Amino acid sequence: MRRRHLSLAIAAIFALALGLGLSGAVSAAPARPTTPTAAQNAAPAVAVEPTSQPPTPGLYSELTVVINCLGRPEIRPGSFTLACADDNDYLTGLSWTSWTPNLASGYGTQDENDCIPYCAAGHFHSYPVLVVLWGDAALHGSPGTVRYTTITLLYTGARPLVYNGHRYVEGPLTVTMSLWAPPR
Repeated sequence: MRRRHLSLAIAAIFALALGLGLSGAVSAAPARPTTPTAAQNAAPAVAVEPTSQPPTPGLYSELTVVINCLGRPEIRPGSFTLACADDNDYLTGLSWTSWTPNLASGYGTQDENDCIPYCAAGHFHSYPVLVVLWGDAALHGSPGTVRYTTITLLYTGARPLVYNGHRYVEGPLTVTMSLWAPPR
């Protein structure tokens, strides 16, 4: 359990650092007046606020989206496909702790096909992961709507295997990749 808390603390620091670099102002989410659930205790929230004006409740979270595999905008999706062509890599059980114009953070599970010896004969493996969506670009055809452009995955336990040219080895602790843009 301590390892999970340490991993979440590291992810919160990473999200905080990204937030500082993207917006210049970061604040911790306020404490809730009710008793938090175990999941809320396990995943600290980080909120990034724009510096030009105070946030309007409910406004920003509805105008910031992530584009799914089919090119459709989604807000706080419960699952997200990373490999559109074959659906061999996706995120499930997503729970979002923050969703702001510049940064979204959450946690869930990555399910990935090892494709060993080839994808049709491969096996799916699950990895606990912290998810950070960041970067922003205007959503074409939707004035006032911003989409995330980049995803960072932080592994809190076992990690997917990668081929290093000679053999399969455990992959990196952090993976960052660009998200696709919607069709015009």
